[in-house]
Amino acid sequence: MSFEANLKKANEALTQLNEEELSLEESVKIYKIGLESIEKARLELEKAKLEVEKVDE
Repeated sequence: MSFEANLKKANEALTQLNEEELSLEESVKIYKIGLESIEKARLELEKAKLEVEKVDE
């Protein structure tokens, strides 16, 4: 999944948590999905940063 897709998924999770009446179990599940998406996006960003640094060498 791309950086942008992971950010979108994280934002969707945040929207769900803020707008919907959810049980604790559902909230935790959505929260975990959001965190996983943010971590994947962070890794993609780090990978891109390393590629840019290689070009600058």
